[in-house]
Amino acid sequence: MSVPAPSAPPGQPKKAAAAAWIGSALEYYDFFIYGSAAALIFPEVFFDESDPATATLLSLATFGVAYAARPIGALFLGHFGDRVGRKKIMVFTLMLMGISTFLIGCLPTRAQVGTLAPVLLVLCRVLQGISAAGEQASANSMTLEHAPPNRRGFFTSFTLSGTQGGQLLATLVFIPVAALPEEHLMSWGWRVPFWLSVAVAVVGYVIRRKLDETPAFEQQTATEGVAKLPLAVLLREHRADVLRVIAGALIASVSTIFTVWALSYATSDSVGMSRSSMLWVGALANVVALAAIPLWATLSDRIGRRPVYLVGAVGSAITMFLYLWAISTGSYPLTLLLGIVAFGVVYSAANGVWPSFYGEMFSTRVRLSGMAIGTQIGFAVAGFAVTFAAQIAGPDGDDWSSVALFTAALCIPPVIAALSARETHKVPTEHLGVRTPREAAQPETVTA
Repeated sequence: MSVPAPSAPPGQPKKAAAAAWIGSALEYYDFFIYGSAAALIFPEVFFDESDPATATLLSLATFGVAYAARPIGALFLGHFGDRVGRKKIMVFTLMLMGISTFLIGCLPTRAQVGTLAPVLLVLCRVLQGISAAGEQASANSMTLEHAPPNRRGFFTSFTLSGTQGGQLLATLVFIPVAALPEEHLMSWGWRVPFWLSVAVAVVGYVIRRKLDETPAFEQQTATEGVAKLPLAVLLREHRADVLRVIAGALIASVSTIFTVWALSYATSDSVGMSRSSMLWVGALANVVALAAIPLWATLSDRIGRRPVYLVGAVGSAITMFLYLWAISTGSYPLTLLLGIVAFGVVYSAANGVWPSFYGEMFSTRVRLSGMAIGTQIGFAVAGFAVTFAAQIAGPDGDDWSSVALFTAALCIPPVIAALSARETHKVPTEHLGVRTPREAAQPETVTA
């Protein structure tokens, strides 16, 4: 029989949630300013501006490079997170992100060093990807294992609302930068948001160093001990759950299409919206998401993870089609309204619930590995969804309906994953990821 997990010290769940929120916000500020720059700045600064379409395609591909690096980072960071603890990984990922982002702001341009410039850009982007690979999994594990059993959805949602906060901060920083005169923007203005990552790293380090390790991990260490090879245990006991998380993580394609491709499309010559106005769409949608995410997560604590997640996955397939259509009309009020509905409200249902939904599939000894590896493989596909969208959109980049159908197709695997998963919102923390003898005797499947 499993020993009940010890209770967290008074105030520690809130402290863990706050550390996850602030750390994720700072971490993903760094990550998302790259997305804005890849859509608006880098095609001219790092690539051949004599061929704008190819330059944009290559720039968006560098955005996806970080996602390709994330599965590799997940293998290493997941392994050490399940062996040495959640806290140490949280501190490491934050520092790595801060350093790599600062270096991007210092890079020479193509005009200065030729093809070496995009090569250095890709290397820095890889470091960002490795950092992000361990960030959400470690923060989610930390908050889930500190949270009261009946409020795990609410507390783990702070990691994702922090992510949205970081995206909001990145957008707000880029609004005045994008408004600079073209000469200043392309010479030094775009560098400023990246340089600010120094402050990001310092603040995040101070906050996370004061956080205690989780009671569940300390109990695991003191009783059964940590797994020597968490990956081996994970693949032996949780193969189907890893596949579910990989499929579920494809829902992140909605975010990357909204954040990067839609921004590039709306500001292209075929539509002609201004950079600043479209950045405000993202900013206001994220403000709404900050309120919607904990509300959806609280609802999942009452009615379950699966129904709330399904609302987000199915709804995103529909509302992203409406959002891209609104952009194609050139109507800014309609674009603003549907952007807030699609990203701020509907997508937040899946986005706010997946930290608890995925984390509750695994036991304490492999939770960080399971979440990191599963999400990062899925996120790798989601990262390159932007590149595929740019190709699907045609030579003029204006075939928005094909991109909308592509995005909807990527929402199908998350729906299947959710329908085939166990409902876990009422399972005690110490029983999460523990299979009964009857379940253990049966082969794992992922069919609904």
